[in-house]
Amino acid sequence: MPELPEVEVTRLGLVDHVTGARIQALHLGKPLRWPLGVSVDRLRGQLIRHIRRRGKYLLLDLDEGLLLIHLGMSGHLRFDRALPPPGPHDHMDLHTDRGVLRLHDPRRFGAVVFAESESDPQARKLLGRLGVEPLTQAFDPAEFHRALKARRAPIKQVLLAGDVVVGVGNIYAAEALFRAGIRPTMKAHRLSAQRTGRLHEAIQAVLARALAVGGSTLRDFANTNGGSGYFQLETMVYGRAGEPCRVCQTPIKLLRQGQRSTFFCPTCQKF
Repeated sequence: MPELPEVEVTRLGLVDHVTGARIQALHLGKPLRWPLGVSVDRLRGQLIRHIRRRGKYLLLDLDEGLLLIHLGMSGHLRFDRALPPPGPHDHMDLHTDRGVLRLHDPRRFGAVVFAESESDPQARKLLGRLGVEPLTQAFDPAEFHRALKARRAPIKQVLLAGDVVVGVGNIYAAEALFRAGIRPTMKAHRLSAQRTGRLHEAIQAVLARALAVGGSTLRDFANTNGGSGYFQLETMVYGRAGEPCRVCQTPIKLLRQGQRSTFFCPTCQKF
């Protein structure tokens, strides 16, 4: 599914187009994960003042309220002056005086939800338990270590939960743990301050690199221009089960954690 780098790539591709655009109409297709929560008439004429990201949600700040957009497991957004008629997997067309913002989501796990503000119960339900943003100064190594000390689950599953640090999805958790030399089955509370510091640095480096190359396109993700991301072409462990480690030549191992595939090098990730 699109993770933090892919959602941020999407935001960056949209910000110049939609900031300052005025909504003319909203057309919805088949039901998505949650209902819109407001009459479409409420949105008509509203100005899109800014587009932000919180975790894997895009937040469109309006004159009154905001739209929260989630790309689900297979969605992507496209903006253009004119788009062809929507197809069976196009579930939102947001018409503005600058063009159309379209959500394409074959599996319909995405969402477009209106909230009066971030303190609205619906917004709090979606955003309230999200952890710290990893590419900001708020992601402090000492605080990260304190948070992990309270968690007895394996470190990979703690990262995926998103309530300690947000946006470190499956591919990026695997790559960060490899970079830090930490086995994904290590209990989070057992990590020393030194190893937590290495993981903190690795998370930021992996996510920054993914942003630089446009995120990862494993199946469906495309940026707002329809292009692909390329991070998946340079992964060290993710998706490489049985292949030799790029560092030590040991075959990469695959295991299941919480119904998710986990890839690691048993030699480079000893602890």
